[in-house]
Formats: sequence, structure tokens, C-alpha cells
Amino acid sequence: MKKYNIYNTEEEQLAAVRKRGYVLQVIENPSEKVQLAAVDNYGYAVQYIKNPSEKVQLAAVRRSGYAIQFIENPSEKAQLTAVKYHWSTIRHIKNPSEKVQLEAVKNDWRATQYIENPSEKVKLITKMNKLEQLIIFNIMMK
Repeated sequence: MKKYNIYNTEEEQLAAVRKRGYVLQVIENPSEKVQLAAVDNYGYAVQYIKNPSEKVQLAAVRRSGYAIQFIENPSEKAQLTAVKYHWSTIRHIKNPSEKVQLEAVKNDWRATQYIENPSEKVKLITKMNKLEQLIIFNIMMK
């Protein structure tokens, strides 16, 4: 999308993105302050930012965990924040660390279906959770 200089000052840019975060896509070289205001309004606005800072990444995934899918090489903190938001966001994280995998699985064992190469700990925890679920289900059925 072509970028236009219709918002000449940072104040004009801030006013615009605070109302509609997606306006960020037409702002050329927005400051971090403008980027933060945009993702605070609309987490998915992070998709219009090339190489967002960790601060911007965190603000975006706090607004919407699924915004992680638009961040190339998200920081581990951003990944952890996203999977805490919702376990299934792990499907949008390439090669999550064991720490991120464990956080997702801690929230819901089904997260393993979205992890390409789960660590041994994650595999073990998943098996334990499935076994516990079977035991509980069997007790309830008696």
C-alpha cells in the first residue's frame, strides 16, 4: 500500500491512530509512540510495522494475542504473552522455545497439535494430561 503524508505532525498521526489503529498503514515512518498508540487501539496494526520493537510487539499481543501471526521473529516475551492470552496462538509461532511450548501446554494440552517439534518435556506433560483426563472420564462414567 502506498504511504501518504496526510498526517504531517506526530500529533495528527497520534490522533488518527488512536481513533483507528489501522490508519498506521498509510503513515510513513511512524515513531514508536505512534506505533504504540496504533497497536493499543488495534493489535493487528502491528502488521504494518517493519521490525517492531519488543515494546510494540508486547503491546500488540496484549491487545490481541493473535497479532503474533503478523510479527516476523517475535521476541520470546511476546511469544509467552501471546500463548498466555490463548494457547492456540502457538500455531503462529515458528520454532517456539521449550519455555513457550510449556506455557501453551500448561494452558491447554491441545496446544501440542500446533507444535511441529515438541520437546520431550512437552510430550511427557501432554501424555500425563491425556492419561489424567482418561482416568477422570472413566471415574465419571461409573
